[in-house]
Amino acid sequence: MIQEKTAPITQKATDLFNDDELAVKELIRKFKDGNQAAFSELVNRYRSQVASIAYKLVMDFDEAADITQDVFVKMSKNIHKYDESKKFYTWLYRITVNASIDFMRKNKRHRHEPLEHAFQASVKEQNLPDQEYNRERIQSYIASAADTLNDKQKSAFVLRDVKGSKISEVADIMDMPEATVRWYLHRARTKIKKELLRKCPHLLIMFGLK
Repeated sequence: MIQEKTAPITQKATDLFNDDELAVKELIRKFKDGNQAAFSELVNRYRSQVASIAYKLVMDFDEAADITQDVFVKMSKNIHKYDESKKFYTWLYRITVNASIDFMRKNKRHRHEPLEHAFQASVKEQNLPDQEYNRERIQSYIASAADTLNDKQKSAFVLRDVKGSKISEVADIMDMPEATVRWYLHRARTKIKKELLRKCPHLLIMFGLK
């Protein structure tokens, strides 16, 4: 998969991140003391990220919305189990991944319309330039190929290659050693590349990915 370059983290960015972590920890303490406004603020801060992870795993907006609601119910009920020495978002994302996996296991027979079909229909209306159209086609093929992965492979792939989390963060979220995450990620990338070579080799050549 394409490895994107990331800009170095400046001291200012680090300070802002640390300040945000402190703000979140303060909200958690208030919520544990019964402050419902603090809970609402936590939901507002993380709703979009949770919904995004859920959607990338189950590939259905309505079901992702249901999972998101379930995640915050579980967060509310289990906030006392959160270890404040750890990053809050990794704990919350672990709940999200587990809730999404539970959903996928319960709905193995439920299949959605292939993403490339839905995309091609909408693209005709948008009149996208050829290069952008082809790039979007690759993305739709990747999303479709991800549906062939098992739960752990798909979780590792979505968190690392789609959401851009660090391996150490994925390991925390999935509650497993980094070496195990790398193995699941390797298997996921191998399977997806195989699917892409089968479905769209010309596009891979066009973008220098083959």
